[in-house]
Amino acid sequence: MAVPTIKPERFLADLQTLRQFGGQGHGVVRQSFSEADMASRRWLQTRMDEAGLTSKIDGVGNVIGYARKPGRALLMGSHTDTQPEGGWLDGAYGVIAALEVARALDECPETRHLALDIASWADEEHTYHGFLGSQGFLGLLDQSVLSTATRNDGHPLSRALADAGLNGQPDHYDPSRYIGYLEAHIEQGPRLELAGNQVGIVTGIVGCRTLDITFCGEANHAGSTPMDRRRDAGKALFRFANQMDTVLASMAAEFTVWTIGRVQFYPGSASVIPGKAFMRLQYRDTSRDLLELMETAVRDLAAQMAAELGVEIRVQRQPETEPVLMNEVMQEALAKAAEQHVGPRWMKLPSAALHDANMFGQVMPSAMLFVPSIGGISHNFAEDTQPEDLVAGCQVLATAAARIIATQQ
Repeated sequence: MAVPTIKPERFLADLQTLRQFGGQGHGVVRQSFSEADMASRRWLQTRMDEAGLTSKIDGVGNVIGYARKPGRALLMGSHTDTQPEGGWLDGAYGVIAALEVARALDECPETRHLALDIASWADEEHTYHGFLGSQGFLGLLDQSVLSTATRNDGHPLSRALADAGLNGQPDHYDPSRYIGYLEAHIEQGPRLELAGNQVGIVTGIVGCRTLDITFCGEANHAGSTPMDRRRDAGKALFRFANQMDTVLASMAAEFTVWTIGRVQFYPGSASVIPGKAFMRLQYRDTSRDLLELMETAVRDLAAQMAAELGVEIRVQRQPETEPVLMNEVMQEALAKAAEQHVGPRWMKLPSAALHDANMFGQVMPSAMLFVPSIGGISHNFAEDTQPEDLVAGCQVLATAAARIIATQQ
């Protein structure tokens, strides 16, 4: 089969155009259903039409381009919404790469007949509800979300959808249509750059566990209460966190990570011994078994240290995201294409961040391709990738997509 060839100038120009919607300096502010977000979706729909796809913006804001060709299709996409202060490539790279692959397939006589659908999924970044668009498309969305979800400032999703002219009804996928799902993304970490590689092939996407840990002691006067008579919830939190870090480090695998991202003391006065303290622990790995063992270790440590610290320690698990392994056949197609276009400058690695591919991997064969992030920086105005790496990843994607569709139709 002939290799479909992308046009780098066109591809990079579209990335730069998308960057202008909500652009602020080097970064982008394009949160879900904002004016900038909806304007970018209308622009993207026009580009899909120009590429020969049948496009639409569905009732939750997904922009989907359907191939006008017979046979089973590969589905490609990512997201174009951003964090409150976002980078210009997070999600956007995968959407514009998918658009360029669709054009490259159509412009190559030997691949023109292959069916490729592409999409930008709504609200991946959780302005209102994380993975709203992909969950809706796959039938995984709890319908109550449409009436209950709110932004951090309390603004309701239902109002945001109505103001954007959306009816809340997503397109639903036809299981018989799709071969699988393929997503390109910046790595959002340092591993590819540190290894000097241009392409990463994702083996799996980590599962994510969040534990809320509350320490209940006794509030009292910070000056007149002797140290040996205190039940200091704040001090207990610090001592527990230090010991917990040691325990988790002893269990960790190569890619295991954990973060205490939120801490609060109550009542929060310098003159009052904290009667209650709270911390939120999040940890990630591709092994479900290890995630469960880590939770057990935290709970065991809480039971062990409660008496020692003179406080009650409560551990509550928040809703979790399970690990998802990527399809091996699709990984192999990506590996062969990477070897062809970048030689030895590729590697396999897990995704430490969550993506729409988490949702699709629960329903159909799925795979991901990464390109390097300069300095490992993402969710930040400084986020960037070398143009040659953006282009190389897109060409690998096009070659792999053609082979996947041709062999699975």
